[in-house]
Amino acid sequence: MEERKYLTTWRKYIPVIRLHLKRSLNEDQTFKLNITDFESAGDRGKSGYTFSLAMENGKVTNNISGSAVARDLFEALKNDDVIKDFIQDKNIKISVGKTFMLSIKTTMVSSYK
Repeated sequence: MEERKYLTTWRKYIPVIRLHLKRSLNEDQTFKLNITDFESAGDRGKSGYTFSLAMENGKVTNNISGSAVARDLFEALKNDDVIKDFIQDKNIKISVGKTFMLSIKTTMVSSYK
């Protein structure tokens, strides 16, 4: 299996994702990805590029081991200093559906456990 083939593609989107992450504190965010960016990085065929990435305090809380697209997104996020700081103390869910819309939903982590 070829490792990190979507990392370069996600790095291209980091400035846009950074902006939408900040805005997601006030309301859920969505924006359309360019499918050809991902198809040129690697063909997912029938399995597609859909995924859901859930994070709490900067750590992944769901199983993304089966999705190279999601794993590489998380890698790109945690390697960006601004985003790395931002995702602390927050619950963030990022998902991409069949229509290539990336959705970001952010909530603050409660200090009451």
